Amino acid sequence: MLATLVIFLREGVEASMIVAILLAYLNRIGQRKHFRDVFVGVGAALVLAAAGGAAAYLTIRSYDGSRVQTIFETVTFLVAAAVLTYMTFWMRSHARSLSSELRDRAQAALDGRARWGLGLLAFQAVGREGLETVVFTLAIIFSTSTAGALSGAAIGLAGALGIAFVIYRLGHRLNLGRFFTVIGVLLMVFAAGLLADAVQNLQQLGWLPVLNAPMWHSAALLSQGSAFGDVLHSFFGYSDAPTPLQLLVYVAYLAVVIAAYLGVRSRARTRTA
Repeated sequence: MLATLVIFLREGVEASMIVAILLAYLNRIGQRKHFRDVFVGVGAALVLAAAGGAAAYLTIRSYDGSRVQTIFETVTFLVAAAVLTYMTFWMRSHARSLSSELRDRAQAALDGRARWGLGLLAFQAVGREGLETVVFTLAIIFSTSTAGALSGAAIGLAGALGIAFVIYRLGHRLNLGRFFTVIGVLLMVFAAGLLADAVQNLQQLGWLPVLNAPMWHSAALLSQGSAFGDVLHSFFGYSDAPTPLQLLVYVAYLAVVIAAYLGVRSRARTRTA
């Protein structure tokens, strides 16, 4: 639940920023008639992402308990961790130029007089966020309960819409740089858990037959299948029987990416100063 809450909160805020930038620009240049094109593109992106996610989920669930499902889950974990890491660093480096880039692309679509140009721009921008969210949500659902994941998604989406309303309707200011920094670090912790789950699956498949003996068994103290254990597992990668390789990958990933991420932020501050 916690993992999908953070995912949908982060992606929802970013998607709402993109849509708001496009609408604000069109409103400023007197092109409100193109609002409809933007909304059509956003709607098409959301429908496509939801349909693709549902199809992927139903397809893989038909192989429940099989080796095929384990392989698919492993690939999903690895892809989700890679995309999470990439998008977090990308947002850090492009946050300042995102608005101007979108305005330039919107003006190019208007200059081309292509009726669906703005709709396609909105579709591409929001569709990317939607597809990323689908991959992350599938990875979470495979590692935790479906009901908890969907509940967290609903709360996170509601929170994102609330933040968007505060920023763009009431005119209040929010330090989005700090917001994305905190969320970025949390998502890297989540990505480390996904990598640990991927390692566990690879060891179960026999593809990583090294350092695969559990270091301890803490199920009696806190089972991974309990409500609280499920929350810790889905977000922090908690395991009641971790192997040395899982722990090594988890710690090494966090040490490298968080140091690099905070280093990039520190350099950005220095350049700004």
